[in-house]
Amino acid sequence: MTAAETRIVTEDGLEARIAAIVEPVIEEIGYRLVRVRVSGMNGKTVQIMAERPDGTMDVEGCEEVSRAISPVLETEDPVDGAYHLELSSPGIDRPLVRESDFETWAGFLMKVETSRLVAERKRFRGKVIKVENGAIRIERDQPAYGEPASVEIPLDAIADARLVLTDELISASLRADKARRKGRVADGTGDIEEPADGDESEPRSH
Repeated sequence: MTAAETRIVTEDGLEARIAAIVEPVIEEIGYRLVRVRVSGMNGKTVQIMAERPDGTMDVEGCEEVSRAISPVLETEDPVDGAYHLELSSPGIDRPLVRESDFETWAGFLMKVETSRLVAERKRFRGKVIKVENGAIRIERDQPAYGEPASVEIPLDAIADARLVLTDELISASLRADKARRKGRVADGTGDIEEPADGDESEPRSH
């Protein structure tokens, strides 16, 4: 199996422990971990966001990942008390966690937060125009007076990044989804009906 691309945006604390447990299992069955979040929703919710290597995800994929990671989470038991395990797709306004994500979504509006000051800021909004030499270059969206039109951000400085929901992004996502579904029909691996949004949730008790 080809080694999966390492995430550059990762978790801390409990979320990091959960990610370390589930990521190898998710990769073993041919998917990629996008993000782990633990929240106080419904008492306590552990959200695992995952996708196929081509960026797609559906209900069937969420169910497959859930079945694979549930026994491991039961054994390792990283979360105190009862919780809901929720599997979901990244969504259209997805987090960007790998270098290839910035390459794939170059030209689309995104928000980026850094762990250290870059060009005297930690928050940026704009479109990626270049990804090279361990950094991204963002063309800023409405830069303040006196600020440069673009800024280079080292990948190792990125703490959080996600796409901004725009009409352009929605249209591009719909076109890409339609093309992928037509491809699955052509090779006999699927039908052309609209897939449901990936989201699988189940309660866990410890």
